[in-house]
Amino acid sequence: MAPSRKQSNGRSPIVNPQRQITAFFSKTTTPSSSPSPTLSKKQIPKSYTKPNPNPSSQTQSPSSSPTTPSPLQSKPKKTLLVIGQTPSPSPSTIGVYGKEVVEKRVRVYWPMDKSWYEGCVKSYDDESKKHLIQYDDFEEELLDLSNEKIEWVEPCAQKFKRLRRGSLGFRKIVLEDEEMENVEGVNGGAGRAGDDSSDEDWGENVEKEVSEEEDVDLMDEEEADDGNKGKRGGKDSRKRKASGEGGKLGLGKKGKSGGDASTGGVKASVVEPGKYRENGVFNGFDNALITDASERFSTREAEKFPFLGRERRDAKRRRPGDVDYDPRTLYLPAEFVKSLTGGQRQWWEFKSKHMDKVLFFKMGKFYELFEMDAHVGAKELDLQYMKGEQPHCGFPEKNFSMNAEKLARKPHFPPRNLTSCFEEQGYRVLVVEQTETPEQLELRRKEKGSKDKVVKREICAVITKGTLTEGELLSANPDASYLMSLTESCQSFANQGFERFFGICVVDVTTSRIILGQFGDDAECSSLCRLLSELRPVEIIKPAKMLSSETERAMVRHARNPLVNELAPLSEFWEAEKTVQEVKTIYKRIGDLSASGFLNKTDLDTANLDVGEYRSSCLPNILSEFVNKGENGILALSALGGALYYLRQAFLDETLLRFAKFESLPCSDFCEVAKKPYMILDAAALENLEIFENSRNGDTSGTLYAQLNHCVTAFGKRLLKTWLARPLYHLESIKERQDAVAGLRGINEPMMIEFRKELSRLPDIERLLARIFSNSEANGRNANKVVLYEDAAKKQLQEFISALRSCELVAQACSSLAVILKNVESGRLCHLLTPGKGLPDILPIIKHFKSAFDWVEANNSGRIIPNEGVDVEYDSACEKVNEVESSLARHLKEQRKLLGDTSITYVTVGKEAYLLEVPDHLRGSIPQDYELRSSKKGFYRYWTPSIKKFLGELSQAESEKELALKSILQRLIVRFCEYHDMWRQLISVTAELDVLISLAIASDFYEGPACCPNILGSSSSSEVPCLSAKNLGHPVLRSDSLGKGAFVPNDISIGGSGCASFILLTGPNMGGKSTLLRQVCLAVILAQIGADVPAESFKLSPVDHIFVRMGAKDHIISGQSTFLTELSETALMLSSATCNSLVALDELGRGTSTSDGQAIAESVLEHFVHKVQCRGMFSTHYHRLAVDYQKDSKVSLCHMSCQVGNGAGVEEVTFLYRLRPGACPKSYGVNVARLAGLPDSILQNAAAKSREFEAVYGQHRKGSEGNLAIQSCDKMAVLIRSLINATTSLSSQKSAGIDISSVTKLQDKARLSGGVGGWGFSNVNFHTNLGSDRFLKPFSCKTM
Repeated sequence: MAPSRKQSNGRSPIVNPQRQITAFFSKTTTPSSSPSPTLSKKQIPKSYTKPNPNPSSQTQSPSSSPTTPSPLQSKPKKTLLVIGQTPSPSPSTIGVYGKEVVEKRVRVYWPMDKSWYEGCVKSYDDESKKHLIQYDDFEEELLDLSNEKIEWVEPCAQKFKRLRRGSLGFRKIVLEDEEMENVEGVNGGAGRAGDDSSDEDWGENVEKEVSEEEDVDLMDEEEADDGNKGKRGGKDSRKRKASGEGGKLGLGKKGKSGGDASTGGVKASVVEPGKYRENGVFNGFDNALITDASERFSTREAEKFPFLGRERRDAKRRRPGDVDYDPRTLYLPAEFVKSLTGGQRQWWEFKSKHMDKVLFFKMGKFYELFEMDAHVGAKELDLQYMKGEQPHCGFPEKNFSMNAEKLARKPHFPPRNLTSCFEEQGYRVLVVEQTETPEQLELRRKEKGSKDKVVKREICAVITKGTLTEGELLSANPDASYLMSLTESCQSFANQGFERFFGICVVDVTTSRIILGQFGDDAECSSLCRLLSELRPVEIIKPAKMLSSETERAMVRHARNPLVNELAPLSEFWEAEKTVQEVKTIYKRIGDLSASGFLNKTDLDTANLDVGEYRSSCLPNILSEFVNKGENGILALSALGGALYYLRQAFLDETLLRFAKFESLPCSDFCEVAKKPYMILDAAALENLEIFENSRNGDTSGTLYAQLNHCVTAFGKRLLKTWLARPLYHLESIKERQDAVAGLRGINEPMMIEFRKELSRLPDIERLLARIFSNSEANGRNANKVVLYEDAAKKQLQEFISALRSCELVAQACSSLAVILKNVESGRLCHLLTPGKGLPDILPIIKHFKSAFDWVEANNSGRIIPNEGVDVEYDSACEKVNEVESSLARHLKEQRKLLGDTSITYVTVGKEAYLLEVPDHLRGSIPQDYELRSSKKGFYRYWTPSIKKFLGELSQAESEKELALKSILQRLIVRFCEYHDMWRQLISVTAELDVLISLAIASDFYEGPACCPNILGSSSSSEVPCLSAKNLGHPVLRSDSLGKGAFVPNDISIGGSGCASFILLTGPNMGGKSTLLRQVCLAVILAQIGADVPAESFKLSPVDHIFVRMGAKDHIISGQSTFLTELSETALMLSSATCNSLVALDELGRGTSTSDGQAIAESVLEHFVHKVQCRGMFSTHYHRLAVDYQKDSKVSLCHMSCQVGNGAGVEEVTFLYRLRPGACPKSYGVNVARLAGLPDSILQNAAAKSREFEAVYGQHRKGSEGNLAIQSCDKMAVLIRSLINATTSLSSQKSAGIDISSVTKLQDKARLSGGVGGWGFSNVNFHTNLGSDRFLKPFSCKTM
């Protein structure tokens, strides 16, 4: 008898399994009335209640035509929610159908199911007169439509909405029907009805079944049917329809239209509660739902979980406020634990140990979020709450990477008692995976007598912004996401002169890069601030309560809301000794695995592979150096220990160390500045000069990095940032890079452009290689025991092939570019492009992998078929298969000879292969031990005893062959990773070439001429450093945005023979002072990274440190006012500057009273000019300073010129933006007020007061008064020096006996003398990203 199609209840077949999952947090049990006969005993939950498959059949006979269930019929007691008009489709009249109905929608009635199934007519067969019907679940069937009961579905012009109803009262969630296409249901379906529905304690707690309409928001039918295709889908219970007609072509399950509200064939289906919306934005209605749900859940949580409120304790029962309270853990009362089912207990065990994380709890093909985590999912991931009293939402496995990355990058304020009170950059995500299938659970229970009722689950990953290794946003952003481990000590060690010492470990998980360093720092943590400003770590690891308050303030000020992780000292944040032990243990384990896991040697010589550092007696060279440094390395090793412990929780420690690229932190050694290879750019310089971030919105537009960034590879962009943060200092290094940049221009430019074009096709190989290296050993989510439904192996294979192709492309491109070597004299380019030197010789390795298997076929099929001789294990398995097949061939010849008929042959029928097909006239000659398997007209088919033996051997051999094929990818990756140093070297060379080309291109975008700077060496220690530029333009202002001639260049000369080392710069507001300071500093940076400078000529003695004090800003969070911030930056300059430094001070002293501000400014200027004797620029509106230094040969008085014309009582000011010698008498601050839009009445009053003030204190005095003023000023200068000396002595505590009253008297005397206050009026500064003003073409304005 032909089997019938599956039984149906008129709604999603996954409702019961779905109820089992929603019962995860429920203790309610409802006895079952009558289990469904279509389910096996193993599948039937104890509380399963069979729903009525056809409500209308209760009152009408199914045999009569009028009572045939229609897709629109439902229970008579309830009215379905219908959109628009829903006329019941009438059965079509029986007729003959041909090709004219192809592509039409149709419903087919299956009598034994008593249900309608909807699909589309795909084709028509003229010979059989049958149509191919593809149902909505993609099952196909050949039908003779003239013999079927069908209904044609007319297309409907009205756009229907999908509705969600249920536990949220009468509110509806309405989504466009198109939005739901290709979106997998996330609150039911594949995984939810698959693996985990067999966890018995969930089944025991299934609540009473609800009606069809009440369950409408649980599951979309097509998605529900998809669920039973999982590992526990059960046996296929569908049967042929009673008529037995139609050839069935597929095995999919039917999505029935019975019970759906529809018109014209379009269902008014339900919303997947966990659906992720592409735009990622809640609308107002969603917010209302979330708010309502939160209110509904909050009452339940307060009643059911009192231990989360005032009674909260950590795992060791310590309360908040206790000294060692750990907010990451939670104490669960014993009575609460006893009340939980096995599944609930499993979830709470994970959650109670990780209260600071969001749990992605794997259940079948879905990741579920429960309780407080469900609120995060609803808020941040736009998931919909599922029906029920407990918060619950989820999403399918295929969306894991997207949602994990989205949460890890989402800024939020952590709950009280967790971490800090500041906004954090992302959530911590704990991934709990299934490590056992329900079948394995059942087997474990039988074999070991286990009483477990839920499958095993384990923590397989902890994902944060600092541990993300893949994701769409990560792929789109080339910037490194650094994880920084930091420890501090205030001990002096063997080195004196430092306030504190830091140990730093910086990790880039995406590239397996580890940077170690230990350095001394001052009281303001200047070196740490510089490092934070350069790296901008997204995550910080620190020992709890061990850092000083100054260090904490530095992290708040210079990091951009990182995720902060506090580890317990010693036990979690390891000391140096324990760190070294742990690292050696890991490398010993890696070495043992490598020694046993290496493949047999092939045509490639693997004897010289560098695997020695994985042996127990060895450490990587960098680590060995820090171990040998003793006290000067223990903090760095401890910081590494903190990072390794943290990464161990994320299952990344061994993966990272296996192929880690260790580096020493530049400038971290305890040595003199002159011996360091790089110029130092402190935090103030990086921020004020806008090297990486602008001051407007923090992005890269208008920065020096954006000006120079013409790199086409992600790893090139990262290297460019490193070069900009640490410009070169040694003369030879700078000239070597200049020669390399110059060698890429001129006649070599066409080859350079072609090479750049090839590089633009590359993915981020550096990160890609790191992922491949990490996959060489299965762990975390990639572990073999983890139950995954996605085809992870195919993705891994595609990445492997992409890496091979990329490395081949790079090698070929570098070989092509090498032809330029005959035209250049650059030693650096020759080194980079010569195989065997800078460029590794990888072409033989690439050739080996290319001959190993077909890359194209493997990429398309997701499967590697290795060529002969590539893999010994696979070759052995193939040889066994061939031997068995040869035996079968010989056996066939023997049978032909035995029976005397050469027509005897092997045939395959169904699953039975190697059937001996014998003509019927030989039947009498067949030996008795032959087994008859089947027959057809004129032939009989047998298996001989030998054939059956050979088939067993063949099956075993093919199994071994298949097993070898499954592991071939892993073995090839292991072999690929053996050459990790060569792959990394290839990337390093390519990145450097990319950056050199970028620097060569950047000069084309300068405004005006560009030149290669002349870097001067120091022939003697007495030689004065110099800086000289002719027609110096602005490095950031681009000709493509401003137009030619828009910016006014200037000549500048600082230091050198016969020139002043300091420029005292005055001039009107908006005259271009700040712009000049910035452009000089940026030009110096360009010169020392090896790039061209926008000038006709540029001479420079290398600068060891650039100091910049510019702009008005405070740091309230770190407790610093505007003036304190200004003086803190100045204090760093005073203590750190050398004669080779460059200082840029912009309007120092403006944050306080004029007398105090001018006194500080003059004292600081005097210190730099006469004590440090460095090069510098000092812009000011304290014109009195110009008077004091007009005869000082070490100070050059300059001003930004302007023209002032007298009109009818109105001064007309034209800004010329030209640097001219001499001082400017006025600042013309009223012009800024005018431009800012102050009312005319205020402007007129201000102008009058300005003239009055100048008449009393300024140059409008009569001659005798002027002489008196000069005498007064000279006297005032003496008072200022006395005041500053006194305060300096007091602050440094060098003179303990100084009288505070003497300082007060000096200050009062300075105020009473009055001469000082008349010289500085303006404390206002207007900023753009290019400076406080621009050198544009002359700008004219009028002042009263």
